[in-house]
Amino acid sequence: MSVAGEKTSAEYIQHHLTHLQVCKDESGAWVWNECSGNFFAVNVDSMAVAILLAIFLGWLFRRVAVKASVRTPGRLQSFVELVVDFVDGSVRNTFQGHNRLIAPLALTIVTWVFMMNLMDLIPVDFLPYAFESTGVAEYLRVVPTADVNVTFGMSLSVFALILFYSFRVKGAGGFFGELTMSPLNPKTLGVPVVLWPLVMIFNLVLESVALLAKPLSLALRLFGNMYAGELMFILIALIGLYQLPLHFGWAVFHILIITLQAYIFMMLTIVYLSQAHEHH
Repeated sequence: MSVAGEKTSAEYIQHHLTHLQVCKDESGAWVWNECSGNFFAVNVDSMAVAILLAIFLGWLFRRVAVKASVRTPGRLQSFVELVVDFVDGSVRNTFQGHNRLIAPLALTIVTWVFMMNLMDLIPVDFLPYAFESTGVAEYLRVVPTADVNVTFGMSLSVFALILFYSFRVKGAGGFFGELTMSPLNPKTLGVPVVLWPLVMIFNLVLESVALLAKPLSLALRLFGNMYAGELMFILIALIGLYQLPLHFGWAVFHILIITLQAYIFMMLTIVYLSQAHEHH
């Protein structure tokens, strides 16, 4: 299904890359899709899809837990147990510390990000065309992780946990010491005490960049891959009815990207939180 024939290629691509937005105008009234340049605009489509997928996953895991059977496990239970065991093994092999939050957090991240990524396999014209035909919405993007606001929201949440556990485990002095006494420790290098502040400032600049790079790496890696995948599907859809072979081939390949990006986001979160629990 394609509406490419009704628009030019540029208009078609722009239409599919436009979010369903809501914001307040200068008069204070709420307006839809008139939010260009408005920092406080809300991408309703990304938020709605992400929340609905989170609710679905919560319902699914609770249903499996309530109906779990040791003697006769069903296929869904077996699959969920496989995912849980995989995540548990990844946490045990990577996380060097003791924290009951990490495993549930990792499971939530890998399943939620995977489901949001999976929305990219829905034909690009299917849901937007359905919503536009019924008059519900003119614009609709259904891949939350192709929205940089969503990926940054998740990465900043992880970053907040990194700072929280860094202060909790190491204390303010220990955390500040890590930022100022490495990688160049003036004490072990034999630097005169009078020059220690210069070395510490140099270390602080380096370590601050490395610290701030953590949420950036989480957010931009996921966003970049999913945005590129979404754009590829849109370009393929421009072909019209002849898109099916290319769409199928790219979808098969994209399944690997979808799974890999969810796994990378989970593993980086575990690694960063493990570093926050380490003492140096």
